[in-house]
Amino acid sequence: MTPTTTRKDTSPTMYAVILAGGVGTRLWPRSRQSHPKQFTDITGSGRTLIQATVDRLAGLVPPERVYVITGAAYTELTREQLPELPRENILVEPEGKNTAPAIGLACAHLHRRDPEAVAAFLPADHVVQDTQAFQTALASAVQAAEAGYLVTLGIEPRSPHTGYGYIKRDDRLDIPAPLPVYRVERFLEKPDLETARRFLADGRYFWNGGIFVTQVETMLGEMARQLPELHANLRRIEEALGSPEAEQVLAEVWPEMPTVSIDYGIMEQAQQVAVVPLDAGWNDVGSWDALGEVIRKDGNGNCLVSGEQLGLDIRGNIIVGDKRFIALIGIEDLVVVDTEDALLIGRKSEMQRVKEVVEQLRVMGRDELL
Repeated sequence: MTPTTTRKDTSPTMYAVILAGGVGTRLWPRSRQSHPKQFTDITGSGRTLIQATVDRLAGLVPPERVYVITGAAYTELTREQLPELPRENILVEPEGKNTAPAIGLACAHLHRRDPEAVAAFLPADHVVQDTQAFQTALASAVQAAEAGYLVTLGIEPRSPHTGYGYIKRDDRLDIPAPLPVYRVERFLEKPDLETARRFLADGRYFWNGGIFVTQVETMLGEMARQLPELHANLRRIEEALGSPEAEQVLAEVWPEMPTVSIDYGIMEQAQQVAVVPLDAGWNDVGSWDALGEVIRKDGNGNCLVSGEQLGLDIRGNIIVGDKRFIALIGIEDLVVVDTEDALLIGRKSEMQRVKEVVEQLRVMGRDELL
């Protein structure tokens, strides 16, 4: 059923909320507890991932309407890397509770500021190579959000990937937008390889990149319907904003929040969900070998991400250096990551096991390396 939301003569103002609370382990030793992935220049571009996330909003959402939600440990790091953002736009979670409470907290702040706001919720640690295509997809999602939909950007799949959840589209909706907008039939968990191949051949499936666009009122309405306890707590937080009791109320309420993702808690059972295709060179850079998809290769298929290197008869490698000169001879299909206090070397095909290294370091009590 098509939503009955009435379009206003003037379009709602667009905001962006960047989710930056995660602590990545799969990109160790560059990503650490004190300096996680989103605050690191993983690609050698000269900009950290969170800075690049803000950069690609330029011309669409000004800094005064960009919010970041992160943990207390990363508040100052966020301010240092994004000095153009107003200090009050950096929202702090007392404790990580997954994406539904984080998005809810941002919605409480935005609803108090602008009840008619449309917001894009964006992970801080993804790579998008085509900014124009990304902005076109966001603009299309805003059109659908204004019509009352919860909208997700569906990544056009390039392979039968088993590490992502999928979104299956239904019929195209009659929404005027630069890109087609489809009703979502369902969200699917990470598939096995055979199922992923079937999804790719079908043509109606997208990767779920965790990017959402919606009217704040629409999101809060779904939270009230599906997660009433969370919504009641958000009401208490919003009512206290701007008062001397705001921090105390947040500290009291937050432990009562359910720990639940926005996909499971809201999107999978939401009443009006749409998807806009995104084909913009997206990558979540979930492991070191993923850099082979976003970094230009030399004639021998090597990705020389950063630092000074000399390679003799090397092929298909990913090389990341910080300070030392790196000389490599006769190696193939390896990842080499050299930081000030740790060196990682392994086959590209084994990079998912980096998290095992982190776990072993934790067991060994080597907290200085975590």
